Amino acid sequence: MDLEELRTFVEVADAGGVSPAALRLGVSKSIVSRRLARLEAELGIQLLARSTRGAALTEAGTTFRDFAARACAEIDLGRETILPDGDLQGRLRIAAPISFGTTHLAPVLADMARRYPRLQIQASYSDVIVDLIGEGYDCAIRLGHLRDSNLVARCVGAVQGMVVASPDYIAAHGAPETPAELLAHQALMQGTETWQFLDQGRIIGVRPQGRFKSDNGTALIAAALAGLGIGYLPYGLIHEHLAAGALVPVMPRYPVPPAGAYVVRPPGQHPSRKIRVLTEMLIEYFEQAPHIAGTAADAPAP
Repeated sequence: MDLEELRTFVEVADAGGVSPAALRLGVSKSIVSRRLARLEAELGIQLLARSTRGAALTEAGTTFRDFAARACAEIDLGRETILPDGDLQGRLRIAAPISFGTTHLAPVLADMARRYPRLQIQASYSDVIVDLIGEGYDCAIRLGHLRDSNLVARCVGAVQGMVVASPDYIAAHGAPETPAELLAHQALMQGTETWQFLDQGRIIGVRPQGRFKSDNGTALIAAALAGLGIGYLPYGLIHEHLAAGALVPVMPRYPVPPAGAYVVRPPGQHPSRKIRVLTEMLIEYFEQAPHIAGTAADAPAP
């Protein structure tokens, strides 16, 4: 039984169709279809019921999917075990936030691909929280304060946020001095989130309001630079604007609680060597990039 056929079947089962599975695997739909046909012919049973809306598992396919997934995982683990030290191969599929990911994480992934020429890296950049298991990711890199889940997380570095505004906004509207005063200002927000602050060691939460919202950090920075409101943004994305005076810190007496950057993976007994190497590289990167974990003290006062 061919390993690629098994892996392809698992991808189709998890993705819900040939087209999304082909995208995950980086091959054509015709290749995926041929692999499935060969596997079903060898087993002598139909695994998938195909329709114009996708592919659904048959009863036999539902049973066989778990066996196939375990077999693929065991073979991948066996391959990693016998590889020479320092060598990696196979595919590593990663989800990362778009703004922070493309500026800070993409160079790390590029360096990983350079070091390990037999490794296939597939990185997806989006600020949408993906379903790692359902969408077939090996791991994700997430920022902030993690929600409770059954995923396994490893902190790789500190990430500091900061409340900022442009000098033009402050000149026109003033600057809030307390979280309560923030409610009278325009906030640049992702949605309806709560902003957290430290008040003498105690975390307090405020739900500000604003007319400009975006799920993308770069768009919120652009709005802050344009003087549209006050932003709650990662220091690693705005430190150059702070140094240039285009943005200035607001409410320095109420700093943002420190957060972290995490490598998150589906539950399992041990992380793969690929994920362990990525984790180690990210830890090294954060240790050598102090501008990511800044504080209000690092920026010029308004």
